Amino acid sequence: QLQLVESGGGLVQPGGSLRLSCAGSGFSLDYYAIGWFRQAPGKEREGVSCISNSGGGTIYADSMKGRFTMGRDNAKTTVYLQMNSLKPEDTAIYFCAAGSGCYTDFRVGDFHSWGQGTQVTVSS
Repeated sequence: QLQLVESGGGLVQPGGSLRLSCAGSGFSLDYYAIGWFRQAPGKEREGVSCISNSGGGTIYADSMKGRFTMGRDNAKTTVYLQMNSLKPEDTAIYFCAAGSGCYTDFRVGDFHSWGQGTQVTVSS
């Protein structure tokens, strides 16, 4: 199992922005599809976005389209999630995970390695 580390979470006001990062500990993320998931208190973990390892692009959950942007940095050593126009309902712990591919149903079981998560709180 690979070790992933998320960073960049925090407290932000509604309408604000945050940029999350996901790094691999001792390995490059370039070889893997990387997904972002989130889990709010009392709710199931849900998919946010996923970037392919094969140049196939990025997919987003419907509620994030137009607000969130996911990409790899130029050195392809980390993956970021730029979150704009944040809403209180975006409050959750955000996780990144490594897998073999991206699928529109964002199945948790398709990802074999997970980070510990970073807390995002959207509140005035």
